[in-house]
Formats: sequence, structure tokens, C-alpha cells
Amino acid sequence: MEDRREHGIGERKTRNVGRFVCAALALALALGPAAASEAARLKDMASVKGVRSNQIIGYGLVVGLRGTGDKQQTQFTVQSLRSMLAKMGVSIDPRLIRISNVAAVMVTAKLPAFARTGSSVDVVVSSVGDAASLKGGTLLMTPLVGGDGQIYAVAQGPLAVGGFSAEGSGSSVSQNHPTVGTVVGGATVEREVAYSMVGQDEFEIALHQPDFTTAMRAAARINEEFREPVAIARDSGTLDLTLPAAYQKDAVGFMARVEMLEIAPDRAARVILNERTGTVVMGDTVRIATVAVAHGNLTVVVDQMNDVSQPAPFSDGETTPVQNSAISTTQDESQLTVIEETVTIGDLVRALNAMGTTPTDLVSIIQAIKAAGALSADVETM
Repeated sequence: MEDRREHGIGERKTRNVGRFVCAALALALALGPAAASEAARLKDMASVKGVRSNQIIGYGLVVGLRGTGDKQQTQFTVQSLRSMLAKMGVSIDPRLIRISNVAAVMVTAKLPAFARTGSSVDVVVSSVGDAASLKGGTLLMTPLVGGDGQIYAVAQGPLAVGGFSAEGSGSSVSQNHPTVGTVVGGATVEREVAYSMVGQDEFEIALHQPDFTTAMRAAARINEEFREPVAIARDSGTLDLTLPAAYQKDAVGFMARVEMLEIAPDRAARVILNERTGTVVMGDTVRIATVAVAHGNLTVVVDQMNDVSQPAPFSDGETTPVQNSAISTTQDESQLTVIEETVTIGDLVRALNAMGTTPTDLVSIIQAIKAAGALSADVETM
């Protein structure tokens, strides 16, 4: 086993193997040695409880479009424009309003943690009517509210649209989504989300993917870094941290040091299958017991040939179409292959690829191996 870990990948590169084996080795090399590549910063694996972004949303109008706005039958756009004009002291009969240059939109944004009053955030503007394009439009002042109904930001500004659409007589062309645009820094924060680290001496860290082994490793790594028991794994997804005496007035410095620690996460063995595209993704922790697999395909081809029945000269017959069919069958040579008990995903993929299996065949084979009880992994089908 030691020789395999030290020289396995390097030696296999030098062997004269076939095309399928090379592909398997490439996948195994990409997955690589777990100890060197799997370590990740704690900030990429977890978040501090209470430190999170918040979703905000608003309804507004985009003006200045070049005839690509909502159609006249979009009544809520007409009502919104009339209401806005009324607030500005303009009274007009709604039957006289033309909205081809106006579009009703929904405005969404994320309010970052610790966003302060006056700071700017990006917003996404999406059409809710039947506008053809928002290109060249300007978003009018739109309040953005949170889940509690309070206004947290106000958005306004010109849109940047990454697509276009054009129509002619009986033809049209479009690229990307011209009915969705962004306003970079278009929202100004008006209300802050209350959260302060001042005076706190206890914090909670939530792992993005709960796992008992990962939680224990993280707690041990933090205690090793500060040389005192400041972290305890409460459960598989939560770490309780106590502020050390040396950081009583520097909670930010403490959390900055904690989040930069590198932890080797432990992942459950999982195989992801996509039957529509034939995609198979497997982690390096997948294990397989000794199993025998027979692989073969039967192909049936039916060819239809359109012929003509021509009568003999001067026979007063009629020319009639005749349809003939030719049926041929071919069956790929089936073989029973024994896949020995493996310790790496590269061995499993190499064994299956050596049988000449395609990604679509891999999906069926892996499902059958799982049903036989020889695959120690969770199989998820997309």
C-alpha cells in the first residue's frame, strides 16, 4: 500500500495503456492526493452566525426605452405610471397613456453584512411585463424592502444589459436575455441591519456542510492555533468559540485569525449521475467491493427503401410505389469482467473504461453495482 501511494500515479503515467485507461488516469490525477489538495480555509467552509447577507426587493419602472417597453394591454404598467405621475402633480387620463417606452420591473439585491448607511450595492432589474428589451433604459427611484417590510435601500440609475434583440418582417434575432439588466452600485443603503461584535465573548460558527469529522478537526485545529481550549464542536454543523483573554478587545482580529486556518474537510462518499447527459461525477472516497460486470449492446437497424414498380411496355399497367424494408441486427461482443476491490476512484473508472463503456453506460453500470451492494457510496441521480 505504501508503494502504491508513493509511486502509483507516477508509475501509471509511464505505462503503455490504451485510450480509455489514459482518460481514467487523468481523472484520478485531477482528484489528486487528498492530503495535499483538500485543505481549505475555514472561511470557505463555514460562516459566523449572524454575519450574513439579506435579500431585498422592490417594484419599479424603467423608462427611456426605444419602443421596446410593455404593450398597451399591460395594465399594471399603465397604473404604475399614472400613480407615479399623480405623486408629481400630473393628472392624466389613463386611456391617453402610451407605455411603449416604459417597462415594469422587479428590482432585487443582496444587502451585505455590516453594510452601512450610504454604501452602495449592485441591483438586478428584471422585466415583469411583456417588454422586448430593457436596453438603454433608466431605472427610476425604487425603494427596496426586506422580509420585515422595512425599506433598507433605494435604487436608481441607468441599466447595463448584456443582450440584444431585433425584429424584422417575419424574422427576429436575440442574444442572451435583453429583459434582465444590472445597475452597478445602483442602490444606496438607507437602513442598517443591527449586528455588533463589540462586547461579545462567545461566537458560533456554522459549517456549510455539516459533518462530525470535519467539526472535530476544525475545533482541534483552532485549539492548536491558540494553544488553549477556545473551540468546542457542539454538533456536526456548529462550533462554539470563546474569545481568548488576549483578544478581549479585538474580536475582529480573533475571527480573522480563525477564518484563515486551513482545515481538511471529510466528505461522504457520493456518486452523482445525470442520465440525460451521461455525466458521472465521483469523489475520491468512493469504495467498491469485488464485483463482476458483463457489458454488451444489441443494435437493431431498420432501413426503408422506396422503390417503383414499373410495368412491362405496352401492358397497360400502372407505375406504383413500393416500400421495402431491410432489417439487420448486430450485437457487441459481451464480456464478463471482474473488477477487483479498489481503494481509489481511478481504479474503478479505469476498470470500467477498459471495457469500452461510454458515460451513458457508466450510469447504468454504477446503478447496477450499487443495487448489488458492492458500491459503498450514496448514489444521487440528477
